[in-house]
Amino acid sequence: MAVRGIRGATSVEKNDAGMIKEATQELLRRMVEENAIVLEDVASALFTVTSDLNAAFPAAAAREMGWTKVPLLCATEIDVPGSEMGIIRVLIHVNTTKAQDEINHVYLHKAAKLREDLR
Repeated sequence: MAVRGIRGATSVEKNDAGMIKEATQELLRRMVEENAIVLEDVASALFTVTSDLNAAFPAAAAREMGWTKVPLLCATEIDVPGSEMGIIRVLIHVNTTKAQDEINHVYLHKAAKLREDLR
């Protein structure tokens, strides 16, 4: 078994707590589904948001989904001039027997253009 990183990102239209929660939960559900993640195998998760998003912590949305034993951390993404705003990113560390090329990274909505190479 190895620890693998699974990346994901999504977007929201505005700095709204409900939208951040909903988008985060949608992203996590898809990541869990596409990678057959068992919550007990999640070592940790790191969330970042663009500088325009401060209405809610994405980690709080994860906790509402039952991620209460998983170490979670939120941070602000580097504010690169001209970069897409309204983006929520996550890096989940999972204990798994899957090979690196079996991992499915998930990019939703406007965030899909961040990693077009993964389509």
